[in-house]
Amino acid sequence: MLRFTKRADYGLMAIHYIAIHEDRGSVSAKRIADEFGIPPELLAKILQRLARERLIVSYNGPKGGYALARRPAEISVGQVVRALEGPINIVECMESDSDCPQMARCNLRRPVQKIQVAISQMLDSMSLAELVANDVPELFAIR
Repeated sequence: MLRFTKRADYGLMAIHYIAIHEDRGSVSAKRIADEFGIPPELLAKILQRLARERLIVSYNGPKGGYALARRPAEISVGQVVRALEGPINIVECMESDSDCPQMARCNLRRPVQKIQVAISQMLDSMSLAELVANDVPELFAIR
């Protein structure tokens, strides 16, 4: 099953929260942690990574916190996930330094590569603005 790690999940939740509250200025890490029940230490590391990748900026002081570094339309979900997880690879053999013992005889590498490209394109085409607008299609059960 494909899933985001807790780090990517929490990072998307945090940056989404920052985006929907951007009209009120910066948002404190404590406020985000309290809102979602995220361990503060983990959230601090996540926010540091997002700031290092220049997706958010941090402000010090009593009214300090975090704000978006760019407009929500200029930040993609793919950028957020890569900032927190590195390259998006759904299987290990897509990494250049893979030592998969099945590499020579695997017949799924090319089809899986197509799936990976499609996932990456979808994540890169979805902006934070789209998430904030709440117009994301509902998931449905596949039978």
